[in-house]
Amino acid sequence: MKEKIRFGPSGIQANIFKEKKMKTLDIPKWIKNENLDAYEVCFGTSFNMKLETAKKIGIEAKKENILISLHAPYYINLGSPNEEAEKKDFERLEKSLEYLKLMKGKKLVFHIGSEGKETRDIVLERIKKRIIKFLKKIENDISLRNIFLCPETMGKYSQIGNPDEIIDICSLNKKLIPTFDFGHINCLLQGNLNEEEIKRIFLLSFEKLGDFRTKNCHIHFSKIEYGAKGEKKHLNYSDTDFGPDFKILGKIIKELQLTPTIITESATDMLDDAKTLKNIFNEKI
Repeated sequence: MKEKIRFGPSGIQANIFKEKKMKTLDIPKWIKNENLDAYEVCFGTSFNMKLETAKKIGIEAKKENILISLHAPYYINLGSPNEEAEKKDFERLEKSLEYLKLMKGKKLVFHIGSEGKETRDIVLERIKKRIIKFLKKIENDISLRNIFLCPETMGKYSQIGNPDEIIDICSLNKKLIPTFDFGHINCLLQGNLNEEEIKRIFLLSFEKLGDFRTKNCHIHFSKIEYGAKGEKKHLNYSDTDFGPDFKILGKIIKELQLTPTIITESATDMLDDAKTLKNIFNEKI
């Protein structure tokens, strides 16, 4: 994994596909032409891509030096008390890894689960045991040696995955790298994400996970509307009613000499917003 900051979108905004008459295999070249160098494929609701297409995307991405990451289905819940759910979630993670390998990607982003009707500590322990079990299941697959699993910080209070929990989970195994979604974190803090808290998160990661996994963490960034229960909906970076402000995060990334991949998950303008974040970082920080 090259140690450089990368910027890119999660998906491509619909108007570009329509106006440019793009095909899926055009995406890596298009992203490079937009002066970006990362792309996240999102299988949020289904695996809506043929394996052969994934292989072709991998070839194109390597040719254009675009680093691919993949978001596993949103409905994975490793905290479920249902044993059958564990089996299905493991299958979803394995299928996600199969796609990621074909696309020559490095990071698999996934949600870890929700509280449900049990106490948070019980669910968190179950999640830890299942992640350890899954990693044991795939540990002898040499084709996965350069791939990392990246549990994500979540934006609702009912979900497992605040920054401390994600760092704690990643401390279980060196194959785990955190995905810090600062839009989600801002929702948990009711809009009060500030420089002090961002530094605290990174310094805790350095302490628990070391230099490599902290410097090469995965980052999601978008402005998100929140309410009493946390996250409500993703917005575009042009929104002025909700945060967070990327300049604060960008300043700390530079100060701590981090080299993350930064992915925008904006409501509609993900590619334009990825360019905006990169411009802010290069021109104002």
